[in-house]
Amino acid sequence: MPEPTSPGALAGIRVIDLSRVLGGPYCGQILGDHGADVLKVEPPQGDDTRAWGPPFQDGVASYYLGLNRNKLGTQLDLTTASGREVLLGLLEGADVLVENFKTGTMEKWGLGHEVLAERFPRLVHCRVSGFGADGPLGGLAGYDAAVQALSGIMSVNGEAGGQPLRVGLPVVDLVTGLNAALGVLMALQERGRSGRGQFVEASLFDCALSLLHPHAANWFLDGRSPGLTGNAHPNIYPYDAFPTAGVPVFLAVGNDRQFRLLCQHLATSWAQDARYATAGARSVNRAALREAIEPVLSTQDGAALAEALMAIGVPCAPILTVDAALQHPHTAHREMVVRIGNYTGVGSPIKLSRTPASYRHAPPTRLGKPPDESTAG
Repeated sequence: MPEPTSPGALAGIRVIDLSRVLGGPYCGQILGDHGADVLKVEPPQGDDTRAWGPPFQDGVASYYLGLNRNKLGTQLDLTTASGREVLLGLLEGADVLVENFKTGTMEKWGLGHEVLAERFPRLVHCRVSGFGADGPLGGLAGYDAAVQALSGIMSVNGEAGGQPLRVGLPVVDLVTGLNAALGVLMALQERGRSGRGQFVEASLFDCALSLLHPHAANWFLDGRSPGLTGNAHPNIYPYDAFPTAGVPVFLAVGNDRQFRLLCQHLATSWAQDARYATAGARSVNRAALREAIEPVLSTQDGAALAEALMAIGVPCAPILTVDAALQHPHTAHREMVVRIGNYTGVGSPIKLSRTPASYRHAPPTRLGKPPDESTAG
């Protein structure tokens, strides 16, 4: 096991994080977890998410705490010339700037990419935006749920015959933060060759469209618009949730071998039925197959069934609540719950053998004192 004190993969990288709410802060937390020195710069009133509760800890909402680990904190009023001058001083020693101001705001302040690139040619400037700067929706503000609606994500999420539903977590914001961090790392890698930084943009709209697999791929091929299918996968079956005598389970049978193993375990002859013998046939005849599976599983203990199926190579899991998942023994084994003092959060899912993630700073719950303006560059 690597030493917990070993420097992270991004040790020596300095990040100025001007972003608020979710996508940008999540990007900054990813970089911070892997060793970057991240300074979160908030407006005088603080990041909006400080108030997005309950629950609260020391007056700060859990929402904020979940996105701002491994950052030091300060505050600046960038609407003032003196605040912007201090920011320029901070950027003198920075490698990365992360911001998610509405398109045109940084430019209005004289801090657009062209200006910053001229003064700080090695700076990687990352912007998280709603829709990008131009085009029919260019410059508009973006919010996770609205972009889920606009991108088609909601149209495939919900029970058949019901209404479209928002995915129950901010999947668009989160994947935008991930793509922003990935873009920053790509730009830093390229800077090692060219010596120059560049502008990185991750927009909610683009990232939402990138999540449409396999629905987009299906539509490109056959032109049929997908609809609501509940828990069922549009292309493979049984890949669906089923009730049992105990906790409900999700069967994720992806190939013929797994289906045969499922049939053997349940002592059924479905694998010999031409309607179910191949993946394509099972997908076409899914209604009849579900009708056959349901009564067999109705007598099974869900947790025991899932454990037995996983042991023989059939993907299956009990459908757990959030608290049960966070307390699962494997969660602890994978070190996915971390504590810093009285802070508890979800650990980094990125596992590196020599330079693992480290958890050095709890989120800056108090708004940091503004930097001394006399230190501006």
